[in-house]
Amino acid sequence: MHSPDIAVQPVISVTNLSKTYASGFRALSNVNLAIRRGEIFALLGPNGAGKTTLISIICGIVNPTAGTVSVDGHDIIADYRAARSLIGLVPQELTTDAFETVWTTVSFSRGLFGKPANPGHIEKVLRELSLWDRRASKIMTLSGGMKRRVLIAKALSHEPQILFLDEPTAGVDVELRQGMWQVVRTMRDAGVTIILTTHYIEEAEQMADRIGVINKGEIILVENKAELMRKLGKKELTLQLHKPLAAVPSELGAYRLSLAADGSELTYTYDTQGERTGITALLDDLHRAGIAFRDLNTTQSSLEDIFVGLVRKGS
Repeated sequence: MHSPDIAVQPVISVTNLSKTYASGFRALSNVNLAIRRGEIFALLGPNGAGKTTLISIICGIVNPTAGTVSVDGHDIIADYRAARSLIGLVPQELTTDAFETVWTTVSFSRGLFGKPANPGHIEKVLRELSLWDRRASKIMTLSGGMKRRVLIAKALSHEPQILFLDEPTAGVDVELRQGMWQVVRTMRDAGVTIILTTHYIEEAEQMADRIGVINKGEIILVENKAELMRKLGKKELTLQLHKPLAAVPSELGAYRLSLAADGSELTYTYDTQGERTGITALLDDLHRAGIAFRDLNTTQSSLEDIFVGLVRKGS
């Protein structure tokens, strides 16, 4: 249970926030949101729903048309520097100076916030993100997943209390995704409040304490994870296998899996009437059975379908 003072004093408070661009496009409409200190909050929404605009306003990158945002009591406009220094932002785009080393680029980010040099802190961050061995490598020599971890290291360089992750695992393979989630949990355990945007339901399910759903610039619900999972009903998870299977191994019988595409796809239909879907256990058991997969996706109901259902329920 959260203590009463945490419930009363959210670390981020968004009030009646709207954003209309010069083109007339209304990206956000009267958004109200309170993020609790120390939680992992997932903001789910289809492309163009307003996720990035909302994050950009909280981080002081985009100006709101109306409404207010405070970060740990600091107004993001009246007290911009204090508010921004509390925030680390990991953007979607992999924008880093290709010719700099990992160590230099992360250290430089810390300096941008006026923090004195602290090699010990930079080392700790790089070790936590499994980048220490590559500290002298130029950014351009790193894989996409490592570049993304460098972005997280840059965002953590000035010891923020709040971390925004905008689509942290877009284009990242399954194994690395699991590693990223572990990094996020470690940061949360160290007291950092984490807000992530994603369109992977599995990501939100694995990570979040609470989930907000945004659609067409409006927050259509904010709920604890278990409650939202109950509302999603049945879904299908499809795994693209490295090698086709002739039949589903008997030790995986409990999952009632079905084979498709000449044995190269496994489909798992799961019920979400509870906090866990069994996906994590299934992935563990597949690994134990020696079944490798290239990718996985949910096929039956897209997030858009779920949103439509939620919006209908609310109307």
